[in-house]
This record gives sequence, structure tokens and C-alpha cells, in this order.
Amino acid sequence: METFSSKYLETAVQEIGKLPGIGKKTALRLALHIVRHDESYAQNLSEAIYNLKTKVCFCKICHAISDSEVCDICANPLRDFSTICVVETIKDVLVIEATQQFRGVYHVLGGVISPIDGVSPLDLEIQSLVERVEQGDVVELIFALPATVEGDTTCFYLYKKLAHCSCKLSMIARGVAVGNELEYTDELTLARSIRDRVEYRV
Repeated sequence: METFSSKYLETAVQEIGKLPGIGKKTALRLALHIVRHDESYAQNLSEAIYNLKTKVCFCKICHAISDSEVCDICANPLRDFSTICVVETIKDVLVIEATQQFRGVYHVLGGVISPIDGVSPLDLEIQSLVERVEQGDVVELIFALPATVEGDTTCFYLYKKLAHCSCKLSMIARGVAVGNELEYTDELTLARSIRDRVEYRV
């Protein structure tokens, strides 16, 4: 068992180490980084984390992370509200926005269907998507989900749920490698995948 010279350092390492992808060595390095900086750095960091937890909410329309009830994208009258891009997480929204190739709006599911991980359709924002489409203003729905078994399963489920709707269903072109998450795809490839999207077929 590792011995720390300070109980405060040990506590910080334990808490930082709870973050996903952060091992004990990385947690210690980050904690020491904070120690080396002045007090204002630590205070700003702690306030940023606290505000992230207490003040951030989810857009009531698309479910993306927002500072208000409606996010900046859904509140922007210049966006094309007839085209909805369906994504897994807020990270995918950020990646697609970085390409500057999409002017529609989004719907964040909050995950993909994965029985092995205990994620069912009821755990995702699927019903709210169906309700958005049923309002009749949506012309095209773009599936921009991961090129994985779980992503494909989710696309198929959505296809069945929306079979009664008249909107066009399409998916981004498979310039995105099978098994890849959108966040790891370069912007040029993703931009082309959105531009060259194809009709969704079962």
C-alpha cells in the first residue's frame, strides 16, 4: 500500500482517481500539479467543477447539456428544424458542430441500446424523439450513431418505432470505420459522412 506524506494529498488522489480513465499514478500527477499552482488556480478549478454539477442542465428539446432550459442550438432561429441528427451523447454534438457542415438540430439519446450493459430503450431519450417527429415538422432524421453492433441495433429499433412517420430516415455514410465512435473520427471524414449520408435501409 502506498504511503502518502499528507492526508490531504491522499484524499485528493483518491477522489481524482474516481474519474474514468484516471489511474492512481495519473491521479497523483494531477494532484501534485494542483499543489504546484497558486491558490486561485485550485479555487477556480473547484468552482468550475461545482458549477458544472449544480448549474448545468439538459435541454428540454434535444437533451444536450445546456446552461438553460433550451440550448443555444435549439434556440437559434437560423438552424434548420426540419432536419434532426440523432446522436449518442453530447460529445457527438460537439464533434459534428466542429465540422461546420450541419445546420440542422440534434437529438441526444443519452446512449445506445446494449442489453449486455443493461441499457434498454426505456433508458434512452427515444420516446421524446418519437414525439418530436410526430409533431409533423421533421422532414429528415439522420442517424449518426456509432458504427457498432449496439449502434446498429439502436438504428433498427428507431426505424421500427418511426415506421408510421413520413419523414425521411438516413444515416451518415460509412466513411466512419466500423467499430469507431464519432469522437475519434477526424473532422474531414465526419464532414464527408454527413454530406454523403445515405437512406437508411434495413
